[in-house]
Amino acid sequence: MQHSILDRIYIAFLAILIVSFGVLIVFTSFMTRRSLVSEKTGTLSNEADLIASQTILGYLSGRYSQEDLKVLFKYYSNALNADVWYVDEYGRVVATSHVMETDESGKVLEKQKEVAIPVNIYQLDPDYRIDAVHTSTGSFYNLYSSDVISVNVPVHLDILDANQQVKRSDPHGAIILLATASQINEQLRNIFSIVLIPCLVIIVIAFIFLAVVSRKVLTPVKRLSQVANEYSKGNLEERTDIHSSDEIGQLAESMEYMADELAKLEDYRRDFVSNISHDFRSPLTSIKGYIEAMKDGTIPPEKQERYLDIVLNETQRLTKLTQGLLELNKLESYGPYLKLSEFDIIDVIKSTLNTFEIKGIERQVAIYLNNHAENTVVTADKTKIQQVIYNLIDNALKFTPDGKRIFVTVTETDDKLQVSVRDEGMGMDEEMQKKIFIRFYKGDPSRGKDKTGTGLGLAITKEIIKAHNESITVTSKVGEGTEFVFTLSKAKKM
Repeated sequence: MQHSILDRIYIAFLAILIVSFGVLIVFTSFMTRRSLVSEKTGTLSNEADLIASQTILGYLSGRYSQEDLKVLFKYYSNALNADVWYVDEYGRVVATSHVMETDESGKVLEKQKEVAIPVNIYQLDPDYRIDAVHTSTGSFYNLYSSDVISVNVPVHLDILDANQQVKRSDPHGAIILLATASQINEQLRNIFSIVLIPCLVIIVIAFIFLAVVSRKVLTPVKRLSQVANEYSKGNLEERTDIHSSDEIGQLAESMEYMADELAKLEDYRRDFVSNISHDFRSPLTSIKGYIEAMKDGTIPPEKQERYLDIVLNETQRLTKLTQGLLELNKLESYGPYLKLSEFDIIDVIKSTLNTFEIKGIERQVAIYLNNHAENTVVTADKTKIQQVIYNLIDNALKFTPDGKRIFVTVTETDDKLQVSVRDEGMGMDEEMQKKIFIRFYKGDPSRGKDKTGTGLGLAITKEIIKAHNESITVTSKVGEGTEFVFTLSKAKKM
């Protein structure tokens, strides 16, 4: 049977309570019993001193007989609810609060209260100490069927000199008091009966509190589980409707964000398939059409060379698209293999600008280089950074109207160089800026003015900059142009 989280919490909480209260009860029982026994022992010791002074000294002086001691012991036994024994210095049991019958040799014939009084204390324990104060708890050498508290208090007779000063103190046996522990057990039961009810009330309140808190926590958890199940089925529009600011709320927010990203990924997948299908289908259709036209004679032989050039251009376009895809997949899967070196970024920018000179003249687009940095030597992969600069300038030319300008600007901070490529083109809205680095995405809805574009240049650019552990950003405003800025680390001075 599968248990829910709530069931497990209840079971764990119950186990903790049982163990905690069990340990508490055992500890409390031990300490309370020890305290009660200590208190009872102290009381019995005081009473033993009192009995010794009021009875034994009289017996030793001859004022009381052995029978008188038994009567007095019976009185004290009833008053103290304890058995009273007097043992002389030789260990003989002289008198007890029990009524004993003996034969001619003095052997006890009767057992009273199931206690067989020995003739001599050493019959019970040859090592029994009469001359020392000591206490014990137990059955007192198996004489009693239940636990008793025993107290041994020595009796001494003071011998006075002529000046009534204590000359010596002679031992004359001991008083033994044996009190049943039933009173202590009864007291313990009373204490626990008082403590048990509050404990049960505390447990009930704790479970009610646990139920309220658990349901408050587990209800959103169950909701998260339901939503996660919907996400697994592809229903990414489902929402948790949890708006708390705690960890559960943060988890819910993260799940919804993940769902949104997965939805975007699904849209991107569809767009990817659509774009790549379009970019491959168009040149393949042109190639197929021109070849069929030349084969069936629609295109005369004297004009075939012109159309073969068109077919060649289309195949080159397909080759470029395929190479771009392979390079981008390689970059995303393994990262680019970087050959780091130190070089002057200005030299790379100038050589790249030279490749666009003729195209700029044809379009009447002026490209300016502005250098505001003193140290322009960087540590990077020279070939790949040149590819980045080429892609950014090429992209700027595609979307810059004839007669406008492009600015390439280099600035510096403490340890970084910033390279900016800004155009005066059509610009982009915020939504386009979010998608500009996605493969196959083209800012121009008509698929771009440059039909040879693959839509992979900016995606490759971002992966190269990312591999250098640098950043690239885009800032744009519709009708005012676009600016791309990427950073590079300066070469360390020796």
